Amino acid sequence: MDENFAIQLFEGKKVRLVWDAEQEKYYFAVADIVQVLTDSTDVKQYIKRMRARDTELNFRWGTICTPTRMMAADGKIYKTQAADLEGIFRIIQSIPSKKAEPVKRWLAEVGAQRIDQMIDPELTFQMAVEDYRRQGYSDRWINERMRSIEMRKELTDEWHRSGIHESKDFAILTNVLTKAWSGMTTGEYKRYKGLTKQNLRDNMTNIELALNTLAEVATTEYSRQSNPQTMDESRRIAQEGGGVARDARHTMERRLGRSVVSSERASDYIKPLESSEIEVLPPTNKKPS
Repeated sequence: MDENFAIQLFEGKKVRLVWDAEQEKYYFAVADIVQVLTDSTDVKQYIKRMRARDTELNFRWGTICTPTRMMAADGKIYKTQAADLEGIFRIIQSIPSKKAEPVKRWLAEVGAQRIDQMIDPELTFQMAVEDYRRQGYSDRWINERMRSIEMRKELTDEWHRSGIHESKDFAILTNVLTKAWSGMTTGEYKRYKGLTKQNLRDNMTNIELALNTLAEVATTEYSRQSNPQTMDESRRIAQEGGGVARDARHTMERRLGRSVVSSERASDYIKPLESSEIEVLPPTNKKPS
């Protein structure tokens, strides 16, 4: 199952979900849906009583619910009872709530959006652009961020091709690359900016984002040329790719007379542009020849 965790909001309440790429459907955290419907102060006990009341649901519980890795409130990953849309709708039948119909419509919309995005990936891009705009980012910054997302995807695809599949190995290589150009691991960098769970790239300035993208592009190209076969080889290439951005960073800093690695966050650093002349360009999705 895909471990791309996401959170959707319904009436201000968080609902965790995971997209299963193989089955092409979402799995929703059962406890979160029950919380939305009931406002219960003890969701576990409510589910226990609900199953006791509905013997047919209790009998089918093992097939309706799937233990799924999801992020908890403490930021750690735990196996959580989750169900697909069909399973969630069955659970909703056992909960007397005026919110049932609105929740059903909302769940159906969430599932439909993901299917639409698979058919037309540009919808995902446009939704991301609008999310960043709502947060106050400038179109110029959004352009850079969208390009960085595309370049990051090319790098992770290349790591997959090279035999890297474990999330911990992706994290190790990302740390090597980031430290090579910035002098800090991603964790150290986030602490430097005063971040906790926020995305580091979403809080980089234009210069930082450009340097990080340069490091990832260089790493991707070096990997394609070298065709690494082991984790150690990929680690060395990530170090080299980060070194390209480090050299560019030092050149800029000598010219500017200051560090371009900033403790400021992009949301604080970049003011939204009033001009509508800057066009936010969709990713090209072109493969290198």
